[in-house]
Amino acid sequence: MDADLLGLLPAGPRAGQARHVERIPERTGVTAPWPDWVPSDVVRRLADSGIDRPWAHQVEAAELAWHGTSVAIATGTASGKTLAMWLPLLSAVTHDEAATCLYLSPTKALAHDQRRALNSLGVPGLRAEAYDGDTPADERRWIRAHANMVFTNPDLVHRSLLPRHAAWGRFLRGLRYVLLDEAHHYRGIFGSHVALVVRRLLRMAQRYGADPVVVSASATIADPASSVARLTGRDIVAVTQDASPHAALDAVLWEPGEGSPTSDTAEMLAALVAARVRTLAFVKSRRGVEAVAMLARDHLADAADSTHTVPGGTSIAAYRGGYLAEERRALESALRDGSLLGVATTNALELGIDITGLDAVVVNGWPGTRASLWQQWGRAGRQAVRDDRPEGPRALGVFVAREDPLDHFLLDPPEAIFREPVEHVVIDPTNPHVLGPHLLAAAAEGPLTEDDALAWFGREALPLLDDAAARGLLRRRRTGWYWTSRQSPVHGIDLRGQAGSPVRIVEDGTGRLLGTVESSRAPSSVHDGAVYVHQGTTHVVVHLDLDEAVAFVRPDEVDYSTTATEIADYRILGVDEAVAWGEAVAYRGEVEVTSQVVGYLQRRFTTGEVLAEHPLDLPSQSLITRGTWWTLSERQVQALVDGGVDVAGAAHAAEHAAIGLLPLVAACDRWDIGGVSTEFHPDTGLCTVLVYDGHPGGAGFADRGFASAATWLAATRQRIAECPCEQGCPSCIQSPKCGNGNEPLDKRGAVLWLDAALSGAPRPGHGVDPGSLLAG
Repeated sequence: MDADLLGLLPAGPRAGQARHVERIPERTGVTAPWPDWVPSDVVRRLADSGIDRPWAHQVEAAELAWHGTSVAIATGTASGKTLAMWLPLLSAVTHDEAATCLYLSPTKALAHDQRRALNSLGVPGLRAEAYDGDTPADERRWIRAHANMVFTNPDLVHRSLLPRHAAWGRFLRGLRYVLLDEAHHYRGIFGSHVALVVRRLLRMAQRYGADPVVVSASATIADPASSVARLTGRDIVAVTQDASPHAALDAVLWEPGEGSPTSDTAEMLAALVAARVRTLAFVKSRRGVEAVAMLARDHLADAADSTHTVPGGTSIAAYRGGYLAEERRALESALRDGSLLGVATTNALELGIDITGLDAVVVNGWPGTRASLWQQWGRAGRQAVRDDRPEGPRALGVFVAREDPLDHFLLDPPEAIFREPVEHVVIDPTNPHVLGPHLLAAAAEGPLTEDDALAWFGREALPLLDDAAARGLLRRRRTGWYWTSRQSPVHGIDLRGQAGSPVRIVEDGTGRLLGTVESSRAPSSVHDGAVYVHQGTTHVVVHLDLDEAVAFVRPDEVDYSTTATEIADYRILGVDEAVAWGEAVAYRGEVEVTSQVVGYLQRRFTTGEVLAEHPLDLPSQSLITRGTWWTLSERQVQALVDGGVDVAGAAHAAEHAAIGLLPLVAACDRWDIGGVSTEFHPDTGLCTVLVYDGHPGGAGFADRGFASAATWLAATRQRIAECPCEQGCPSCIQSPKCGNGNEPLDKRGAVLWLDAALSGAPRPGHGVDPGSLLAG
């Protein structure tokens, strides 16, 4: 294998360029003795698996947990956080036959992988099993009756374990540890829901006489003690000093050339696999994953005599959500045994599935946070070494900028990525749209007293409980609030904000089930005429039936992808706060957004060139959520008109760019948020630009943006002004999901519109340092 993987990156007149290369040195490790409370049999089994001595941070975290302190381990990728969680639980189940432990991860795949790894140790007395939606009924009964270590996810705890807590009585009585893996993924609306599930779980454990210690593992995040405390409701001690070794890493910031970011990523993946370099390519969307895998296989076939394999039987595959369980398991097995050298994946593989020996990671598009970027890059150089120095060549991590304002904003200067601290995790478990339904679930699990409500859910719970009682959902008695229905309230709560049943994707003619897609995403991803790619085979959607929750597809070899376009309108339901910036005003509050997918674009796979546009007739969808918006005065608008500005185009362009730059100040993705701009809005009577959370009830992103609005809009203005294009491009003011075909847009006018909005604001000035903004 090439010792310097940089030489494998694309070169030539059409290729992109490395805007910056950061050569990060290797890190040596520091070990510590095994704690004296770890049973000798456990130490022996770990030594047999190649772990002779733990790293110092593993011992620090394990000691805290063993002695009853809830702890957050926030160290780098592949730093051995799992062993720090395992030591106290293995010791507990060895010392105490009645002791039980519950492991929660954001995905089924990670839970199964961790169960497999733990069982491979063969520790006597350990009965560790995975329990999720794929577990057969007879196995479920055995697990509830006998397992002392259960691997699952928050969704199952919410929908099954807590509503049927009596069936889990033995397990809950013995509960010593609750393990929260990959805790940095519990952010936004999902994190807010999970925070309330954890509180319900700990409340129910207490009712059965248990007081479990919470142990969480996370990528490096800002203030992990406070972040995990918000997630769990417990006081937390953080362990952050990473004592593990890691291979040297060449981190590259890549600007695509004449091709597209997708084609550059595919070319990198193919070149690395052809050189027998084990590589992951992270892509933000499921559709993008399939496109990268398909293009990479084509590149590899050209280089390997028209086959999709290179010597040794290695290949390239896609891995993403929506696959059937058996497909996911087969891919995970192939990743572990090395029969797959290259994988294009969504962030499903950002999580800690154990894939040793990875040499390179390519990240296509900003993953949302600096923490996620380092988590993904950190998979490279993840060697199975147990001495104090890493082995092997320098690892490679590449960030490929997409046609997005934020991606290009981050290319220069590199300090924004390499010198600044990582972001906070944003969750809000007091959000009434999230908290209210969980209070109903808690009352159904056991009557809620006022002391209960205050202790577990905070003072915000009391008015919501009274409101639920007034609406007949709960009954208020002297002993507390009681659930009144025979139906469980949990079915009305989707932790991941995906209301409705999944839409099945079925092959027309054969009836073969290919996968599923969330109902909220179906109108934009499997509409009539949409291209659906499954492991390199392209299909075209024949018909989407929303009533029956099924999309029928037929195989078809096409050279294009499809992108839905949508339009939106909104009403302002309430203003929580308003700040005058001279004549302009910034607001935050509750809004109702009505959106509709109205058509789709056909884009050439390789270049992204628009080939055709087609209309669609789909029902509109309404969303009550949180938003932040700005208005200009009539005088300011007239000044823009007098200066030759198309005000509607200027506001529209400013809205697009602001959406792209919001992740600078809030830990979100641009696809988590939306925006609407109007030259005159009836609720304000003025020219208005709105940015809103794309989740029912809000996820905290718009509120975070309001809190840093001057900084956010100054960065937006800077990105537009500094972009070298003349009329606007995807790197500044064009949006990939604009329902109006990116018309009208006025680039020069957007700069002037933002100048007017910022003229009275406390702002950092036009020379914004991106590094100072990415603190979230």
